[in-house]
Amino acid sequence: MSKYKPTYKPFGESTILMEWPSKIEETIIRDIVAFEKSVDKSRGIVDTVITYNALTIRYDCEIDFEVEVAELRDRYKVKKKREDQASKCWQIPVCYDLDFGIDLDEIASAKELTVDEVIQFHSAPDYLIYFIGFQPGFLYLGGLNEKIHVPRKAIPRLRVAKGSVGIGGSQTGVYPNDSAGGWNILGRSPIDFFDISKPQPCFASAGDRIKFRPIDKDSYHQIMEEEQDGNFMLKSQAI
Repeated sequence: MSKYKPTYKPFGESTILMEWPSKIEETIIRDIVAFEKSVDKSRGIVDTVITYNALTIRYDCEIDFEVEVAELRDRYKVKKKREDQASKCWQIPVCYDLDFGIDLDEIASAKELTVDEVIQFHSAPDYLIYFIGFQPGFLYLGGLNEKIHVPRKAIPRLRVAKGSVGIGGSQTGVYPNDSAGGWNILGRSPIDFFDISKPQPCFASAGDRIKFRPIDKDSYHQIMEEEQDGNFMLKSQAI
């Protein structure tokens, strides 16, 4: 039985907001993901959105709030255990060359580390995906080593290149498209994190994990060509 007791709030005429404790914890996101996967989509549910401690459930028409909450409460009590929920760890190639890692030297200097140590600390963990947001395909990841926590830039850049891997405070992530941004950039990935032409535009889901795999510049360009030709197969393993 779960130790949590989510609250239920109306979020317009056709949406319910479920909220868990206001914390960033793996046990909470695991509980949310397990419940989201058990929701009965046949009840007119057209969309679900996961965040750190909440799940938004949108229906295709105006709902009877009390009736739907009662159904959600009952389903939450009997949701599948975490062991029954298949998750993956995705192997993400990243080139940490200084041409791409434009803030690597600055990060290393600020943390009194070598560039190689920064790369090692960044690529060692398996990062948990808490949710996807900010941009389509932007993965909010937990698990960054405290030794390389660095604050966001006081003045954001007007353009951060697609695929840039950055650090902002205690978080790390990859920009899925060119955009403005204030994170510190330490590398770049050649793969697409969001492709609207695919049945599942973003390959990963909340509850999955990410492992950054360092590659050299030649491998970066090779993978990018394969990705553009539709020939690159992103590696993953069940966890």
